[in-house]
Amino acid sequence: TLGSSAASVTFSSIIQDYGDLIIVFDGKVIAYDGYMLVQLNSDTGSNYSYVFARSSGSSRGTSQTAMRVYDHLNTDQSTFILQIMDYSATDKHKTMLSRGGSSSFGVGMNAGRWANTSAVTSVLVIGQSGLDFAAGSTFYLYGIEA
Repeated sequence: TLGSSAASVTFSSIIQDYGDLIIVFDGKVIAYDGYMLVQLNSDTGSNYSYVFARSSGSSRGTSQTAMRVYDHLNTDQSTFILQIMDYSATDKHKTMLSRGGSSSFGVGMNAGRWANTSAVTSVLVIGQSGLDFAAGSTFYLYGIEA
């Protein structure tokens, strides 16, 4: 739980004992209407691709420097869940699914890929263009048994 607003949240030194990782966000942002992004293992290269759909449209991105996992964060309460499959595997690219919603923008979902075979040891959650997460927002990290 954030005690004050923050531009990012990092989960680091992630143990490799599970099959999938789940990140749950429940909170708000300071400014209106931006994206939530993740970077794995501090990778800022053009190694992320995604397809995103929400109640009012869709988008896709290839060769991105971060994974877009939630669309249109706003000052209303938003809830979002990100699943990173086979995060500890070292023989495949990592796939991700996310879904979430808010009262202002409805629901959205995303499917994405990180073009890297490294095991995921850290996840950086950031808001697009310096969007800050509000104090009181919660981020949870869960491991799903293999």
